[in-house]
Amino acid sequence: MPNLERTLLSGTLISVLLSGAATAEEPSAGTAPEAAAPVTLPPVEVIAPSPLPGLGIDRDKVPSNARSLPAPEITTHGPTSFTTQLNQRVGSADIEENQGNPFQPDVLYRGFEGSPITGTPVGIAVYQNGVRVNEPFGDNINWDLIPDFAIDNTSVIPTNPIYGLNALGGAFVIGMKNGFNFHGFQGDVAGGSFGRNQVTMQYGQQVGNIGAYIGGNLFNEGGFRKLSPSHVRQLYADIGVESEHGSLHLGFTGANNALAGVGPTPIQLADIDRSAVFTSPQSFNNTLLMPVLNANYNVSDALSFQANFYYRGVTRKLLNGNTTDAKLCGDRTLLCFGDNDTPLIDTTGAQVPASVLGGGTPGENDRSSINSHGLGSTLQGTWTEPLFDHPNHLVFGASLDHASVNLNSTSELGIIDPISLRVSGVGVFIDQPDGSLAPVSLETTNNYYGFYASDTVNVTPELALTLGGRYNLALVTLVDKIGTALNGSDRFSRFNPSAGATYKITPNITGYFNFAQANRAPTPGEIACSDPTRPCLLDLFVTSDPAGLKQIAATTYETGLRGRFRIGASDTADAVDWNLGLFRTDATGEIFAVPSTIITSGFFQNVGDTRRQGIEAGISYHDDNWQAGVNYSFIDATFQSAFALSSPNNPFADDAGNIQIRPGNQLPGVPQHRLKVNVDYAVTDKWKVGGNLIYASSQFFFGDASNQNPKLPGYWFVDLHSSYQVTDNIELFAIIQNLFNNNYPTFGIFGDVGKTPLPGVANPSDPRFVTLAAPVSVFGGVRIRF
Repeated sequence: MPNLERTLLSGTLISVLLSGAATAEEPSAGTAPEAAAPVTLPPVEVIAPSPLPGLGIDRDKVPSNARSLPAPEITTHGPTSFTTQLNQRVGSADIEENQGNPFQPDVLYRGFEGSPITGTPVGIAVYQNGVRVNEPFGDNINWDLIPDFAIDNTSVIPTNPIYGLNALGGAFVIGMKNGFNFHGFQGDVAGGSFGRNQVTMQYGQQVGNIGAYIGGNLFNEGGFRKLSPSHVRQLYADIGVESEHGSLHLGFTGANNALAGVGPTPIQLADIDRSAVFTSPQSFNNTLLMPVLNANYNVSDALSFQANFYYRGVTRKLLNGNTTDAKLCGDRTLLCFGDNDTPLIDTTGAQVPASVLGGGTPGENDRSSINSHGLGSTLQGTWTEPLFDHPNHLVFGASLDHASVNLNSTSELGIIDPISLRVSGVGVFIDQPDGSLAPVSLETTNNYYGFYASDTVNVTPELALTLGGRYNLALVTLVDKIGTALNGSDRFSRFNPSAGATYKITPNITGYFNFAQANRAPTPGEIACSDPTRPCLLDLFVTSDPAGLKQIAATTYETGLRGRFRIGASDTADAVDWNLGLFRTDATGEIFAVPSTIITSGFFQNVGDTRRQGIEAGISYHDDNWQAGVNYSFIDATFQSAFALSSPNNPFADDAGNIQIRPGNQLPGVPQHRLKVNVDYAVTDKWKVGGNLIYASSQFFFGDASNQNPKLPGYWFVDLHSSYQVTDNIELFAIIQNLFNNNYPTFGIFGDVGKTPLPGVANPSDPRFVTLAAPVSVFGGVRIRF
């Protein structure tokens, strides 16, 4: 059944015939045959068995709490539909708004982070149509470069070595639209609070065995905080040929986005002004060019080969207005750097006179540009021939990802406006002889090789066993374009195995158990900034590598039950789906970004072992009018090693600026409890309403790994959405976010408030910085289809 199998794209929720139709008894002679009863096909949730697009595998044979998500929708999830969908529908997912920009969230999954901020230790791998989109310099994920409107499906995969480097907590495997799964024209025109306006157009067409799709998105907003406008420009296109012999698709993703990431604000300032910003500008300009060629060839009904080839070019430019360690020297005619009277030196080698500040408060404009060029390919085989008469699904393959990155950064002395806290540059660029703050020009090269295989065999009709593994080899080279301090090369390799089983206890209840390992090699950015005596500007980091960072290895065990039961006797009765699971992930050699005593700077170090363990539970109900679900997760994320950690702004730090971590201390930034309630109701055939309630418990501030300070409080909020089908071609929709206007932070960190006065704050002494969520907002528009 090759045509049917090709419809099992990763992450889609479709109905397929799992076995041949039963043969009826032969009617007796002279008896008219009875009409055959209609066959209702059972729904099958299909999960991506590997990063490449291809044949999916029945979730009931996947020995983990993998999930599939349908296409996110602007009409229910808003402008950032993909990450909002993750937050609303995946129990162990959480959103932290570190930068205060909706297109730059920190996404947590099972306590591991996927952040756009270079320098954030990342533990999630993300694939778009088979291409790993973790950026090569820091493994960070630029969520704004993924075109939400063009997503067709997503598989959320817990730890699995098949998904390569960085899948410590799991992987998100995204499948995109094309001319075969999207037909016709769809246009969305919307707007709302904070000056938001959005226009999305997409069109798909199939003519015989040729299909084409193109879509674009324009989004603008002023932001609810001061000085926080954003402009998003995205394009996605695909042209392909499909037949019984295989398929060939050429896809293209492009983006040109200007985002304001205004970041955390001192809590004393946020308490009096919800829209306040602490030092600006803080802007990101991200551009992307990514053509991808995906091919599938069916050798036979049981054997097929998949392959892809891609180019990925990304430019990221950052302008970050900060406070500074530059200050008046003792004689007050010159400027010094740091706590001692160390002269502040410019790029000409001269000490900087105090007169350049004109009596103003010193600040710093930090600029960086990261230009990356990546090429890669994966070749994969899929074999579904029965093994000794037992159903079998084997995937095997090899991948190569190559990237070259050029990073340049400078730090310009500036003056902080006492009212707006905006930093204006004075044209003097800092170049400290000890390298603690100096221009950087660095070229890095990554070569990532992977060889993998995974086989699922039905030993009995009820029992399916899965064995898999992947060998990863990472080669990282650094070349200093100014001096020699950053030169170096590193090699990391590891084989990660996995083994699991699923068992159908009853036709409607499945149990599973899984063991899996994954690893993450230190990124070029982490390698280049691992010397505590020469800290680097985070998101600009680079210095020598005497520490010799080690790779991280994670081992995950999970077990659970899932099932479906129907309310009523017929196959078409209302259905309830449920799951209950336990997991534990132990990571060795965890890498953390550690703040330095020099403001806005830090370094990376291996901090020992960590553990993330918890419970995932969910239940959902659906019928012709209702769709409702409840998801709960408990995640206990703790350190398992004792060590000292630099945290100079922590009130409990010792004289050297260190705190003492003990086994059992909780990891900062990870709420233990999450509860998510989703309800949608069709009031009539044309009018639909729905809502979401999300609750997250308290969490420790970043910088408080010793757990000695009060936590960032927990929070809850409610979103509502509604749509009305005016005609067959016109639909109106509206969304209310944060309905009750709850004023809550989602991110907290310790910082230094002693470098500049805070407007309206008489005594700025509280080191807590927070990023507040947006107030109540309304977003709505019209959708046109034909």
